[in-house]
Amino acid sequence: MPYYMKLGEIPAKRHIQFRRPDGALYSEEVFGTEGFVGPTSTMYHIHPPTQVSGWETMYSTKTEFVETDVMRMRHLKTQPMSAEGDIITGQKVILGNADVEMAVCVPAEQMQYHYKNGQGDECWFVHYGSGTLYTMFGSLKFGKKDYIVIPKGTIYKFVFDELSDEDRPADATKQSMPLGKLVLFEVMNTSHIVPPPRYMSKTTAQFLEHSPYCERDLRVPEMPMTFDEKGEFEVRIKARDRVHRYTYPYHPLDVVGWDGCYYPYCFNVDDFAPITGKLHMPPPIHQTFEAHNFVICSFCPRLLDFHPEAIPVPYNHSNLDSDEVLYYVEGNYKARRGIDSGSVSLHPQGIPHGPHPGTVEASLGKTETNELAVMCDTFRPLFPTKFALDIDDMSYPESWRADHHAPGEIRKADKGGDADATDTWV
Repeated sequence: MPYYMKLGEIPAKRHIQFRRPDGALYSEEVFGTEGFVGPTSTMYHIHPPTQVSGWETMYSTKTEFVETDVMRMRHLKTQPMSAEGDIITGQKVILGNADVEMAVCVPAEQMQYHYKNGQGDECWFVHYGSGTLYTMFGSLKFGKKDYIVIPKGTIYKFVFDELSDEDRPADATKQSMPLGKLVLFEVMNTSHIVPPPRYMSKTTAQFLEHSPYCERDLRVPEMPMTFDEKGEFEVRIKARDRVHRYTYPYHPLDVVGWDGCYYPYCFNVDDFAPITGKLHMPPPIHQTFEAHNFVICSFCPRLLDFHPEAIPVPYNHSNLDSDEVLYYVEGNYKARRGIDSGSVSLHPQGIPHGPHPGTVEASLGKTETNELAVMCDTFRPLFPTKFALDIDDMSYPESWRADHHAPGEIRKADKGGDADATDTWV
């Protein structure tokens, strides 16, 4: 996290005596990263955090990738996904590499345990759904279009609200009722998800004036924080590509206070203030977070380029060092045809990509866009899973098979026919 905060009760100095009402000492825990030279928080537990028992290995989380020798553009349709499992067991990894894995989850059940990812940071994007995330640092209310950044090692539990009529999918009666739909970007290397350094002061870590968001936009943990209960509490920990089950003799969220710069937080994408220009701006202006070898960007509703001859949609480009993934949330994405809410496009490094035929001419004169999409750019190739192949639109790479046409030529669909890859466009 970029700034210091504290919550609850803490002593005046680090590493000094701090006693419970019954006279016993609270258990101090330094929660540190990068060998204690990175961001750290110091927590005070009612009970020693080392009191665990009953450990067992439950299941493997190692992702198997397929078509690792195939390079082509992909369109993954997550719209028909049925609700399954809880927010952890219902995750469906679709793309990944040694740095990051991207999963989609449509949970059908509430979590009946607490969870800790001991392998990497998590960045969730809430397509729809709401509830409360209970963590060892405090509680976070979350809702539609929120990013939820959960740093490595945080014990947490998602509790979902009943899905509203507004967010309930149209086909909900055909499937088990979902609690929401979320996208997960999980760090697979040893780095951490942070705001882009260029948005922050090198001397104070304060967000700078040109940043598209700042401290005021971030929602940090709040009360309730402390659960003083004894019993048997299941905590599942992801580590070494496995989920392990541990039993705590007390509630795992027993922290009475903490301070530091390492904690979970929420950021709603509607609070992102897009950077615009006279001519089309490249994707880095949409950057929201980064970790080693990948970035996460937010393509938000915004005013378009204001040069009188500007072309608002993206130019053809070859991002030679990056694979580009977009998850389409809502709105009308003007550079693509056949893209719906919940679509995922993958454009691998080395293959030029850009607007579909006809969309350039159709975009001329437009002054604003209502599109919302979340992008992940990686610096190593992304590989699909078998699940991704099951939802892959194999015709997508052929959708650029048309050339430029002079203004005034009418595409077949405008005459009442069905548009396809061979149509001419206005």
